[in-house]
Amino acid sequence: MAQVRNKQVLLKNYVTGFPKESDMEIVEGSITLKVPEGSSDVVLLKNLYLSCDPYMRLLMYKDTPVSLGFHYSPDSPLTAFGVSKVVESGDPNYKKDDLVWGVTKWEEYSLVPSAQILFKIDHTDVPLSYYTGILGMPGITAYGGFFELGCPKKGEKVFVSAASGAVGQLVGQFAKLTGCYVVGSAGSQEKVDILKNKLGFDEAFNYKEESNLDAALKRYFPEGIDIYFENVGGKTLDAVLLNMRSHGRIPVCGMISQYNLSQAEGVTNMAYLIYKEIKMQGFIVSQFYPLYPKFLEFILPHIREGKIAYVEDIVEGLESGPAALVGLFSGQNFGKKVLAIAPQ
Repeated sequence: MAQVRNKQVLLKNYVTGFPKESDMEIVEGSITLKVPEGSSDVVLLKNLYLSCDPYMRLLMYKDTPVSLGFHYSPDSPLTAFGVSKVVESGDPNYKKDDLVWGVTKWEEYSLVPSAQILFKIDHTDVPLSYYTGILGMPGITAYGGFFELGCPKKGEKVFVSAASGAVGQLVGQFAKLTGCYVVGSAGSQEKVDILKNKLGFDEAFNYKEESNLDAALKRYFPEGIDIYFENVGGKTLDAVLLNMRSHGRIPVCGMISQYNLSQAEGVTNMAYLIYKEIKMQGFIVSQFYPLYPKFLEFILPHIREGKIAYVEDIVEGLESGPAALVGLFSGQNFGKKVLAIAPQ
């Protein structure tokens, strides 16, 4: 019964304001590579890739405003989505060496309830890291939010904020595959260039260089916006509402501009939801998990044929985790931030 090192990233205490690397700490414990005797609903995992996502900041509040089925507490490892290999299983649905993705912890090995495993990984002709992104939670988020709530039609005008992120880059490409005109916003000229030249957006702009977002949107959408995929909130949402077309749709995926504020910004143009009969709907990704097989049928051929590009920002090791997470809120990453923990 082998006992091995188990490096972990712990939350030191609940966080107010912008997170800092010092809000987390790296510790080295140990773990026995054995499922407890008689346990029929737990699985021991070796974590290979861990996802680093903006929603994790919301779980650092003492009274978190979101419900994802898990939360953070001081002196405990962060919880997130990840790609793992089964070391041992008490659940007959999983066996040694199965590759899975689901909810695990920021540590080298995790003993988790088998209910936290979302899906087995059957397609290994694509990078395993993709199951933290394009084939994982961000992918099904983009797919469900855009197609199920956005209800796109060929020729419609689509705006994506935080368009260079894990979800936004996919929404823009899904829009192009549907025959839509799509514009994205991002926080640097480098990101704007990649959106246009690598990811196929029709246009993109650096929101930090726009003193008047309303004017910027009128420049790119003189006839208005049919679908706004919302990732940032605040001033961007306020300007978008002025520029939506009648019967437009706003799937609300995230509001990253608000996560670190002690007082959220007010949105003053909400009345346009009435004037223009706009449908604005928030969602949690878990509502789309039943669509996952359909999603794979849709996206895997596009990946294999090179019709969808996906940009990852991979950093090595758990010790890189705190800086990677903090960096999400200053725009340091481009694409999907991933921690590579171990080779298979």
